[in-house]
Amino acid sequence: MTSPSTVDQTPVKAGELVSLDYEIWAEGGGRTNLIDTTREEVAQQAGAERGDGTHFAPRPHLIGGEFFPSGIEKGLEGLVPGQEVTKTFAPAEAFGERDPKLIELFGMHEIQRLPEMRREDARLDIGTVLTIRGRRGRVVSLTAARVRVDFNPPYAGRTVRGTFKVLSRIDSAADQARAMIELHYGHGAEFRVEMEGSILTVHLPDRAKFDLAWVATKPRLIEALRRQVHPKEIRIVEEFVTPEPPATPPVETPPASPPPT
Repeated sequence: MTSPSTVDQTPVKAGELVSLDYEIWAEGGGRTNLIDTTREEVAQQAGAERGDGTHFAPRPHLIGGEFFPSGIEKGLEGLVPGQEVTKTFAPAEAFGERDPKLIELFGMHEIQRLPEMRREDARLDIGTVLTIRGRRGRVVSLTAARVRVDFNPPYAGRTVRGTFKVLSRIDSAADQARAMIELHYGHGAEFRVEMEGSILTVHLPDRAKFDLAWVATKPRLIEALRRQVHPKEIRIVEEFVTPEPPATPPVETPPASPPPT
């Protein structure tokens, strides 16, 4: 059993990688909505599911990074590993105040010409997310001729309540590298990561070898690894094993016919 004197009681600070357990809610307008959580039972009670195929579990988190709004990230600084805290953030600290100027009216003709509205399964309804002139917004009202679209962030203007628990720091170089992969690309557990001396080697899993998302992520990830892990050299390894050809079953020789009598 670990004695109290050996438990990590040093508050976390910006730039540290930690394993984080949390649930975050948006409150206001007479409703409370779950924004995100690592806790399966919380998601089940809220009727939420993971759409990315991953499981509910504590996640690596870079304190002071860009995963949460800056006000929430600032609120994580100073947490002590092992202690659970609940904090409330005003809209300005979270997703910002609602800006009425970001609610705009468009003609139905322009909306129908959008690429996402030309798909066979396209539906236009309250809450539909559209990309218009490079901006993403949600439909808040529509008539036969006009569509009103809100370009505010989904939780703008709402108070945010979060419960957070830093489970532990992520200290080893290999674990930090894997955590950065998880943060930037996902599926970090599938990567084999080795740190020998000052050389960091990352072995790609099959899913990443032909994935365009990995190709786009790799330059940003390399820069993040340089800042966080400080290797002298980073090696990205792709290994392709040639499968063995299937064994040819032996040809059975039919028994010889008996000699004529």
